[in-house]
Amino acid sequence: MFDNKVKRKLYNNEVVIGTFLTMNAPDLVEIMGLCGYDFVVIDCEHGSMTEESMPHLIRAAEAKDIAPIVRVSDHTPRTILHALDIGAHGIQVPQIETFDETVGIVNSAKYFPLGNRGGALTRSADYGNIPPGEYFRLANEHTILVIQCETKQALDNLEYIAQVPNIDVIFLGPFDMSISLGVPSEINHPKVIEAEEKVLEMSRNYDKIPGIYVRNAEQAMQKMGKGFRYIVMGTDNRVIVQAYKELISPLQL
Repeated sequence: MFDNKVKRKLYNNEVVIGTFLTMNAPDLVEIMGLCGYDFVVIDCEHGSMTEESMPHLIRAAEAKDIAPIVRVSDHTPRTILHALDIGAHGIQVPQIETFDETVGIVNSAKYFPLGNRGGALTRSADYGNIPPGEYFRLANEHTILVIQCETKQALDNLEYIAQVPNIDVIFLGPFDMSISLGVPSEINHPKVIEAEEKVLEMSRNYDKIPGIYVRNAEQAMQKMGKGFRYIVMGTDNRVIVQAYKELISPLQL
């Protein structure tokens, strides 16, 4: 993971473009890298991957120079530790709603003195080929932490959440946020747009990077124009379905 090009680009005020992977398919990860994405979010919240298959997905990403970010299924210390020990360049944590939960993520993901992550020289440390002290320092420096703001409670607590040190990205999940705000799937509803503005404001105020999910390049350019810089565009299953529909539709007379 050294160096983490996504984190480097973000802190150089650049935009990074990623996509969600829900299928347990290393070939798809390689294709995403070949197509020019900066990162892939390996989705353990909604996807079909297992603990045994995760290292292969991460290897596929590294082979094609696309950064593997793991969206963990929950924010327990064990879940976070496992994703990072097998070599994820960062974690994306869903359903975060409080200051204390956010502090817990940092504690689980960072080594002393930034947190209390347990030490083991596994794949992330080149199987022990990096001296422990150097590895702990490099991991703290290069691991990227993304928290998802996708409920009304998270939005209400966002000013406190945004103040937690060592969180890099605040990521708005517009679909879940629309549900929580009582306007399901209306991602352009004024309530959801207000949520966007709050994420942007708190990110500016507390030196975080604003992130968001979009479906296509047009939406991506619109959100980039507003200031979002960590953009997740599309999901593997949706892209494949659309491509096959377009391919066969002229023949369905």
